[in-house]
Amino acid sequence: MGRSLVSGNEAIALGALKAGLKFYAGYPITPSSDIAEILAKELPKYGGRFIQMEDEIASMGAIIGASLAGLKTMTATSGPGFSLMLENIGFGIMVEAPCVIVDVQRGGPSTGLPTFPAQGDLIQARWGTHGDHEIIVIYPNSVMECFELTVKAFNLAEVYRTPVVLLSDEIIAHLREIVEFPENVHIVQRRKPEVPPEEFLPYTDRFGDVPPMPDYGSPYRYHTTGLAHDETGFPIHHPEKVEKLLLRITGKITKNRDKIGDIEILYPDAENFVFALGCVSRGAAEVVEYLREKGINIGLIRPRVLFPFPETQIRRVCDNAKRVFVFEMNHGQIIHVIRRVVKTEKIRWFGKSNGEIITPEEMEKVIMEGLNGN
Repeated sequence: MGRSLVSGNEAIALGALKAGLKFYAGYPITPSSDIAEILAKELPKYGGRFIQMEDEIASMGAIIGASLAGLKTMTATSGPGFSLMLENIGFGIMVEAPCVIVDVQRGGPSTGLPTFPAQGDLIQARWGTHGDHEIIVIYPNSVMECFELTVKAFNLAEVYRTPVVLLSDEIIAHLREIVEFPENVHIVQRRKPEVPPEEFLPYTDRFGDVPPMPDYGSPYRYHTTGLAHDETGFPIHHPEKVEKLLLRITGKITKNRDKIGDIEILYPDAENFVFALGCVSRGAAEVVEYLREKGINIGLIRPRVLFPFPETQIRRVCDNAKRVFVFEMNHGQIIHVIRRVVKTEKIRWFGKSNGEIITPEEMEKVIMEGLNGN
């Protein structure tokens, strides 16, 4: 690909193509629309198909269907569209259809601030669809990471047979940086059945928590339903079998939390820490370096995989910390998750959702007030 000046959204599109994307269905919505525009032009060159759907509900249904037919699939949207996709995301989790959903966050609720950044979809990404479920949520903070973590999102979707959410925000989406994307990246293909069609059970745990996945239209015929089902794929009402199904589709993620996890911790032996994500983490890293130059012992915690939440790593570095400063562009979302992991008396939180990014100056002020006991 060579050395290029590209935006975060462009990097997501390029990463998807590199990962093997073959089907994209979506509906235009600011600030994600340029992902669709790029793929409408480029995807056919890679032997793929692009389709603009009538809405986000249909878009999610289309990529699940194409995934069941054997293709790597993706859609991209923003908060209002993501809200519409949630029912079908739950369907994708239940039928174990690998796919990638990009959510480029903007101000809300409702139409909100279409062209301004926010981080208001953090908890919606994890808990938006109903029922007991697990989901993988990834959040880059640079153009290079938009490329790298899009590839990672596709790989995780295939390995664990699950929808994966790639969160971004308006600033990361339209940030431009000079990058040199690698020619060779690790690509994962989904596991296919190794037994004859007559012996195949689509949702068996015989081969582990992640069953092999044949393509629809192949000799392997199977039933797909959003209802609770047994290993044959047909609906059931048996309590023990329902529990077994739900424990398997959640366990395939929770049991592999450490394998899935990806977290950046700057200065893990620091006495104090800043927790930040996406666009906010870029300024937070600058503040940490600036304060360290002034003799303040402080570090940065930034999960690249936000969910499953890296509880073990965060608890390990924060148990002996004096203060943890949490910054997010909303009125308080990820802070509730952190409070389950870190002792609450250590935490100081700051957020806003007026369309303006949290500045390094604001972060420095909050940190210094907290360290001085104010």
